[in-house]
Amino acid sequence: MKSSGVLSLVALSFSTAVKAATVTYDWTATWVWAAPDGVGRPVVGINNAWPCPQIDATVGDTVIINFTNNLGNQTSGLHFHGINQVQTPEMDGPSGVTQCPVPPGSTLQYKFVVDVGGTFWYHSHNMGQYPDGLRGVFLVHDPNDPYAGSYDEEVILTVSDWYHNESLTMVRNMLQPSNTRFAPPIPDGMIINEGAGLNVNFTKGRKYRFRMISFAALASAMIHFDSHDINIIMNDADYLQKEVKYQLRIATAQRYDFIIECIDRDNDNYPFLISLDINRDWTNPDLGPLQWPHNYTGYLTMDYNKPNTKKDVVHKWKPADDSHFKPYDNEAILGGNDTNYDTLIKMDFAFCTDANGYPRACFNNLTYIDQKVPALYSAATTGDDNSNPIVYGQINPFIVNYGDVVQIVVNNQDAATHPFHLHGHHFQVLDRPKTGTGDWSGRDTNYNQKPPRRDTVTVMAHSHAVLRFKATNPGTWLFHCHIEWHVEMGLTATIIEAPDRLRNLTFPQDHLDACNKMGIPVSGNAAGNTQDYLDTTGMVTVPPTVYNGAMYAGSSSKKRGLMGRLASGMGSFFF
Repeated sequence: MKSSGVLSLVALSFSTAVKAATVTYDWTATWVWAAPDGVGRPVVGINNAWPCPQIDATVGDTVIINFTNNLGNQTSGLHFHGINQVQTPEMDGPSGVTQCPVPPGSTLQYKFVVDVGGTFWYHSHNMGQYPDGLRGVFLVHDPNDPYAGSYDEEVILTVSDWYHNESLTMVRNMLQPSNTRFAPPIPDGMIINEGAGLNVNFTKGRKYRFRMISFAALASAMIHFDSHDINIIMNDADYLQKEVKYQLRIATAQRYDFIIECIDRDNDNYPFLISLDINRDWTNPDLGPLQWPHNYTGYLTMDYNKPNTKKDVVHKWKPADDSHFKPYDNEAILGGNDTNYDTLIKMDFAFCTDANGYPRACFNNLTYIDQKVPALYSAATTGDDNSNPIVYGQINPFIVNYGDVVQIVVNNQDAATHPFHLHGHHFQVLDRPKTGTGDWSGRDTNYNQKPPRRDTVTVMAHSHAVLRFKATNPGTWLFHCHIEWHVEMGLTATIIEAPDRLRNLTFPQDHLDACNKMGIPVSGNAAGNTQDYLDTTGMVTVPPTVYNGAMYAGSSSKKRGLMGRLASGMGSFFF
């Protein structure tokens, strides 16, 4: 089964009685020239085309992606955002965590079962690469979708900030001692459906399920429809009790499914407005006037003989508070009450500088640093010591036991909002108070007793969020800010979940071959020590001063390990 590009409108055609199938894609990552906003630049495409193709599967299907890297001068890889990878943690995709980067000329197979339905996406999880274009839609159709009879057609709506410069150049400019304000790259614009835009054929009496996905690297987006309610039914591939709202804010990596209905009184072409939110905190007037320089108007078109000239004007953005959405199944707070949980992980986020004076982002005063051995490989090969965080080096590891109810508290000590994502789980959002609330008090009170679930949550400025999940999915799962530039600054932690069940985990040969070609060890502690797992000699404790992103040094390099795989600068990465 092959996929075409991003679709704007697809008819409902899947049955409620579909048997599990195997869905296979053969993909080659290639450089492509594209101009989605009118300015040409190199992008990472698939099979010599961009936008990248869509994945379609049904709950219970096995998805196989044979991924070949033909970029020539960059490593690559894929992460399937929101897919929990139950029993397949080695297929999660982040380089240096669950696999080695895929070097040029190599093929790696991803194979996993999709266990829940919803709207997902995939993207490179390799050294700031996905803003250069390697990302796409991933839909898992659900035969038991509770809203299956509530709409007639589906509409794909992707939104992304867009940059005219290459990621490597922008991150190099960001990671300089002179960047004392920790300023990230600012987007040059916004693209909808990877530049194709969206004009919906709007027919009286029909209902449209929008699947909205943010591919952004930095900025969130606001959306409002002229004269029409937004009937929200899902966030981050988790069903909600339907709520009627008028504005939504979608942060990087988030997804919303909502229904727009063409009712009897409709007789016009109706605009909808999407505004890119580049503000540090849209709720805080003390930061100065809000700015909305990048806007897009799409249309619900009933009459194609009429010109689409009408604009949707929003005088003030006041999006719905997603932390109060209600789960469709009414699942109660994990643990049964506010105070009943097994493990607390508290992370204080603030910007910081490393030993060489370079700008970084820290959890609990420590920035994430890539080590020589991927974390999952260390977990599988260090025996009983794999439950000791020392084994993993400075990847901000937290050990949790199988079956634990885990409470994560994120204290955002920055003046901007930040979206945080957990791999391997959908967490409950127990509390997400407003800007200026301050750090978590340490008191477990007044939590939402039937909290919504999602995999990416916005934490407000100078405030906090309280999250919970149950540790029943052994693996090494990242928890990170999904502003890609902050990932490159080190705003990441690692949940080592059920390490006793990861001992002697085996890896596909093609995954091991990729490591071998890269010169990356596949066993031992973070430094590759296979004799004394608690010996920290050789672990990376300070980030390199030269950022080389995904640049490929070639197999002849004498440097070994994840930190030694990169070139010392190869110019533009477009051939």
